[in-house]
Amino acid sequence: MSYLYNENKSFALGLILAVCAIMVLGFSQTAFAQGRGDRHGRGSGHQQYRDARYEHNHNYPARGQAIVSLPRGNREVFYRGARYHFQGGVWYRPEGRRFLIVAPPIGLFVPFLPTFYSTIWFGSIPYYYANEVYYTPTVGGYTVVAPPPQDEVSQAQPSSDRTQTGQLFVYPRKGQSQQQQADDRYACHGWAVNQTNYDPTKPPVSVSEIQRDNYRRAMAACLDGRGYTVK
Repeated sequence: MSYLYNENKSFALGLILAVCAIMVLGFSQTAFAQGRGDRHGRGSGHQQYRDARYEHNHNYPARGQAIVSLPRGNREVFYRGARYHFQGGVWYRPEGRRFLIVAPPIGLFVPFLPTFYSTIWFGSIPYYYANEVYYTPTVGGYTVVAPPPQDEVSQAQPSSDRTQTGQLFVYPRKGQSQQQQADDRYACHGWAVNQTNYDPTKPPVSVSEIQRDNYRRAMAACLDGRGYTVK
């Protein structure tokens, strides 16, 4: 009887240890998976939200969260001495050894648009929308702008013939760095605004096509003087 008791006791103890080992292994794998998700800004460690405005209907990670490494294929943008990264409609800003998911600053120039965006119209001006960010066409690319008045926004293209943006393309002639290009664009933008009293980064109340043309010419002249080819 003593022998059987000891053997049953040993068997029960072994079973308990085996169950504990399986539970520890399961917790470890879960933590590892969550860690991998956190590292790349995905997984259960990061909150997502669905942007359904203007029938955009895309999911994005919520702002204010941090990731350890940037996603592949990100693009670097400079604005007023600060560095930002962009990928998949999401903006990141370096913060120590991590990267915060942020909103881009108003006035930031970019030579590209998100892969997926919704087009809306304010008068004859197109606004490109994605992830709660609005972009309008400007010299050499697009500018992050403030939201237009919502009660005057339309998702239908105006029937007016004046829907041409007159977009210009800018090419550095002297091998200027991305940082220098960003600084030059910002400086020329400020100069063009002062010359024409028109700022494309702000929703216009009443703007004529002449003002837009004057702004584009002023930007082109300024950038040409700083060593860029403008077409």
